[in-house]
Amino acid sequence: MSVAAAFAGMRSVAPVVFRAGCPDCRGCFELAASSLRLAIGASSRTTFYSFTCPDCGAAVRKPAGERIVELLTGGGVRTLRLHPTV
Repeated sequence: MSVAAAFAGMRSVAPVVFRAGCPDCRGCFELAASSLRLAIGASSRTTFYSFTCPDCGAAVRKPAGERIVELLTGGGVRTLRLHPTV
């Protein structure tokens, strides 16, 4: 089977965007998956997502519960798994 045949009939998919807000400048905006990072730790306290505010340049870090983790990973956000220290 050729590549053309394998992808025949497929439609292009719109890129996933996520709505976010900055606690510093109170800006609201949409971010592409490539603008976000997700860190998954051993507990809810060490699981978070982060991004740089496009309005003010602040580094933003927010907690990520199970549903947020599911949405971000499903949307293609790069994920880092944190290993617990002994």
